[in-house]
Amino acid sequence: QVQLVESGGGLVQAGGSLRLSCAASGRTFSGYDMGWFRRAPGKEREFVATIRRTGGTTRYADSVKGRFTISTDNAKNTVYLQMNNLRPDDTAVYYCAAKMIVSTLYTWWGQGTQVTVSS
Repeated sequence: QVQLVESGGGLVQAGGSLRLSCAASGRTFSGYDMGWFRRAPGKEREFVATIRRTGGTTRYADSVKGRFTISTDNAKNTVYLQMNNLRPDDTAVYYCAAKMIVSTLYTWWGQGTQVTVSS
């Protein structure tokens, strides 16, 4: 049974920082892509960042480039999202997700963690 559990969300002022964590269990996740997505109130879920567990290749949404950093600790089977210079429009529920490299769709999802940025 694959499980992804996010943590680290909260309330922060604009310009502040938060680090989200996603603890993965149920398999080794080598050969997988791990991603972060978010859903703001009244909006569709959107891609934020992804990292390939093998090799560490990363990709970011334009809206977060230069402010957010995705990373992994493979020994801990954990993925992080360091969020700096947060803005009110970053307010959303953030979800961790995983997929096999050969898949186009993310297969496993966490329950989400709320991030609220006040102005």
